[in-house]
Amino acid sequence: MSCWQTIQDYGLRAIGYGERLLPKTDITVCEQVILIGSGMIWNIYFGVLALFFGFFLASALALGKNSSNLWLQRPSRLFIFLFRGSPLFIQFFFAYFAFLALKKMGIVTWLTSAQAGALLVLILNTAAYSAEIFYGALQALPKGEMEAADAYGFSGWKKFKRIVWPTMLRLAWPGYTNEAIFLMHATALVFFSGFPAWQQRGDALYYASYFADKTFNPFVPYPILAGYFVLLTLVIIGLFGLINRRLNRHVPSADRPKLKVRPNLIR
Repeated sequence: MSCWQTIQDYGLRAIGYGERLLPKTDITVCEQVILIGSGMIWNIYFGVLALFFGFFLASALALGKNSSNLWLQRPSRLFIFLFRGSPLFIQFFFAYFAFLALKKMGIVTWLTSAQAGALLVLILNTAAYSAEIFYGALQALPKGEMEAADAYGFSGWKKFKRIVWPTMLRLAWPGYTNEAIFLMHATALVFFSGFPAWQQRGDALYYASYFADKTFNPFVPYPILAGYFVLLTLVIIGLFGLINRRLNRHVPSADRPKLKVRPNLIR
């Protein structure tokens, strides 16, 4: 089978298009590259949606933690503490068995799938870490800018929209970029989380593990998987770098904060 035929057969297999049966004998490097790349579709799905929804939840949590209203501040602090204080791996297992118990009670069914349940855990987890980053940025808002906004008569929503929100994002963006990179890497944990892969439509680590078991050689599929994540990291750095320049377009180039990639080794 040619590599082009392999692309046609397995390029979109992870989402249900193409050959249903996985190769079992005479597995080629091309098949491993294509199928692991196909699984990356799910990793990107988890990462992009978790970042999108987690961003807005994190903003709300940061504002709640920064609020003087105890009814907003205490639940926000508790949420951030719980999800930052417990390992993501444990959160996956706890959520799966909690959703499974609800399913047995007839309350909910769809959350036991990786597409929904694992995604929800990733959203909540990244929201907690991102909220702490945004909260730190809120605490670091320059007093001069706030005083200038008050002097010009800015208050309430107008002050938040024109001054607080853009400045918070500008200060938080380098740290938030690192959180985005880690979140993409953390999507690989979905394979170990207990959430099932439906009809063998798993993520990239699912296929890498499959090939390692079939070929008894982990030194081909896992480096391929690592290579895909390195490429994905470079894409994130590039996209977030463009956003960072946009947020700091009014700042002299010599004073603009530079993105410093510092991936978390242990969550």
